Amino acid sequence: MNWRCLKGEGGRFFELLKGDVVFLFAIGNTKTAEIPGITVAGANPDLIKFTPPADVELLYYGECKVIPFPPATPDGKPTPAIITYTALRLTGVPFFVIDSGLMIKPNTPYVSIDAPVGENIEVKPAMNIEDVERAFKNAVEFGKQISKLADVLMIGESIPAGTTTALAILRALGIRSMVSSSMPFNPVEIKERVVAKALERVNGNEDPLELIAKVGDPVMVGVCGIAVGSGKPVILAGGTQMVAMSHLIKRIDEDADIAIATTVYVANDSDALSQAPCPVIIADPGLSDSAKPGLRAYAEGFVKEGVGAGGATLLAYARGFGKEEFLKEIERSYETAIESKL
Repeated sequence: MNWRCLKGEGGRFFELLKGDVVFLFAIGNTKTAEIPGITVAGANPDLIKFTPPADVELLYYGECKVIPFPPATPDGKPTPAIITYTALRLTGVPFFVIDSGLMIKPNTPYVSIDAPVGENIEVKPAMNIEDVERAFKNAVEFGKQISKLADVLMIGESIPAGTTTALAILRALGIRSMVSSSMPFNPVEIKERVVAKALERVNGNEDPLELIAKVGDPVMVGVCGIAVGSGKPVILAGGTQMVAMSHLIKRIDEDADIAIATTVYVANDSDALSQAPCPVIIADPGLSDSAKPGLRAYAEGFVKEGVGAGGATLLAYARGFGKEEFLKEIERSYETAIESKL
């Protein structure tokens, strides 16, 4: 099956994707990504800060501007933006980029919520609470306005080391599940060390925005604010990071109409999805059948999710594209955006 519900009734959200959809991408940076070994979201540590803007440039142009090649793991496995780019190309769904704490701005149109770059949560609070509250308010207002154009909002993200900050939020909320990783061998020891230090500043009485300020990241501010402000249902397109954000959203607004859409690769990698307080939908892009080794690597435990890939796959299926057809189109995008740059 191309997609299935892991938890809850996700069929209603799938049907909504046949109507008017607006896809949003909240992108930002946390200095937590500078900790050695914690992420491979970039060909080398110096390029990690370029990953989010390069991802959305790929969505707009089919190529990157801030760096001369698409983001990839050190051995060349491509950004999941290639999946999302394909779905957007096929469906023609409108999308917008939200600067939610970027170090480097993309060469694309974008909306800013005036969020700061996140600090390394192992050594200091992620952000000042005043900055979080201001950016959150801006995101809420943006969510109110942009949702007037849609039957459903879909929100993706790009932030290196975002699974580590998500783990800190989950642990602060008392949820013991482990988050996913962009690597086959999750650097659990590093993440646990970082999170343990971060949680030393948590007393258990924080509201959601205070938790984000202490141990989260700026993309959480954007995603949560937009979802809370939305007057329409929201699909959080991402993996275990979105589990953490769904808990935050529900604590801010328990009536928020949200679901998570992710890839089968995340579902195979983490038990955290079962802890989500909302429906969870699993989409299979079929990359295990690809003729391209870089794409087959997703089914072998690399990368797995990001830049809304799971939600984008679900969108393509909702708009009538079959699994084999979608895979062929992903391979076509891979040839033009990745192989041609090698």
